[in-house]
Amino acid sequence: MADLRTSVPPQLAQATSTTSIMLDVIVALIPALGMSVYLFGPRVLVLTLISVGACVLSEYLYRRLTHQSNTLRDCSACVTGLLLAMCLPAASPYWVPLLGGVFAIVVVKQFYGGLGKNFMNPALGARAFLFSWAGTMGTWVASGSHMTVGASTEAAIDGITAATPLSFLHQGLMPDGTTLLNCFMGQTGGSLGEVSALMLIIGGIYLCWRKVITLHIPLAFILTVFIITLLFP
Repeated sequence: MADLRTSVPPQLAQATSTTSIMLDVIVALIPALGMSVYLFGPRVLVLTLISVGACVLSEYLYRRLTHQSNTLRDCSACVTGLLLAMCLPAASPYWVPLLGGVFAIVVVKQFYGGLGKNFMNPALGARAFLFSWAGTMGTWVASGSHMTVGASTEAAIDGITAATPLSFLHQGLMPDGTTLLNCFMGQTGGSLGEVSALMLIIGGIYLCWRKVITLHIPLAFILTVFIITLLFP
């Protein structure tokens, strides 16, 4: 009789390990992160480091205090921190990724049993929680406004604020001077990881090449959005 080997999500029937999958996700996010640094300046790296550090430290301390095994080696906490940072505006104060990282790991992930048992993506759960401070999470900096590491976002932002294209598109308009090519390349306001569709596509191609994902889910999602938008503009 053959042995039956099972595993928890996100690993379904692959020979690769969870750590390998998480490392591939990190590699896939590097193009988008690099573009955000180019567009918004070095402050992006500091926000990212704080977010990743908060997630890693929260996971270590929580599992240590609850006498559970150390799970840092699977790199999932690093992925959560990176994803959370990419959901934030460049103008975010440094306490935002710190608070969001703790909430993502402790409340959304660990309270429900850890990796594969959480009911939603920890980074997106933290992003929703952080919108309790809507003014902070809704302050967008125009693409190309390089923010310094020590910029004071609580008082005066040393960059030009701008609306995101979505705030115009629902009215059937585009921001002045903004084209679809600008949106594709990342020359618009928005969260750190969302502005450049090109960099996200490159990351997606890498994940498909590594067989971490298949095209079925992303293409089904895009096609569904396209059809609904076409029918109900």
